[in-house]
Amino acid sequence: MAPAEDDISIDEKRVYAGSAGRTDAYVATGTGIVRVSLSADKVGAFDMVARDPARDVTVLARGGGPDLAVAATPAGLSVAAVGDDPAFESVDDEPAVAVGAARDRDDALLVAREDGAIERINVGEGDEATVSSTTRIGTVTDPRAVDGGLVAGGKAVYRVGERGITDVGLDDARDVAGAGMPLAATGAGLYWLGNGWMTAREAVAEAVASDGDGHAMAVVGGDLLVHSDGAGEWGEETWMPADLPVDETPVALGYGPGVSVAVTDAGTLCVDAGDGWRHQVVGVRDVAGVALAVVE
Repeated sequence: MAPAEDDISIDEKRVYAGSAGRTDAYVATGTGIVRVSLSADKVGAFDMVARDPARDVTVLARGGGPDLAVAATPAGLSVAAVGDDPAFESVDDEPAVAVGAARDRDDALLVAREDGAIERINVGEGDEATVSSTTRIGTVTDPRAVDGGLVAGGKAVYRVGERGITDVGLDDARDVAGAGMPLAATGAGLYWLGNGWMTAREAVAEAVASDGDGHAMAVVGGDLLVHSDGAGEWGEETWMPADLPVDETPVALGYGPGVSVAVTDAGTLCVDAGDGWRHQVVGVRDVAGVALAVVE
């Protein structure tokens, strides 16, 4: 489909930094990593910054060096410093299916490998992204997603802690959100962790994301739902449908400072900074994940 009127041509190469600052969205796809520059809900330039297939992507905030964009690929982990010219470089050769920041350790990643191994990887300080240590924590069945110390697997949701990996229930988990209230998207529905796992919606849930401050999104039954309650409630009535500006199914969700991002199966990036959704056709397929990094 043709871009909407509020879309911005790649040829224009405009980046809306301005007073709102700039956030880059890194989109993992079957053909590589696409970076899209955002300022609030304005979409600027986008380009392919890595050309190897990516299964997942995360951003690791560091105190001792630039933030890192990290991709899980069939060939291992690939890492680039966040900035104007990210250059992804391989840091190991173990096939990875998912990656996320380890909430219990600074400058550390949780990585799910193709064989089910879960590893904690510490990244060294400085401008060069190097692996300083790797610890194998345990193994899970069919890992699919990692976030905030949670792992989504084909048999359960798992919590990763200092003492290892704990099965915390559910089945056929497709995605997890571990910032703030733990959330899980499964083949049976969307769940939140109260007195055990509580049902938020019953239908196939494919994706979920949260910002740790009470905001969350989920894809349930092919529709995008937004958590709309600020009083700490997470039941069914607190999830409202969102109308995206395109008739496409969202498959990857992410949060940045003041912005929500949803990427569709047709390769359209939608962004909301509080005044409704805007969109940009990025033109990639096989979208597997999205992560946002503050640039300026």
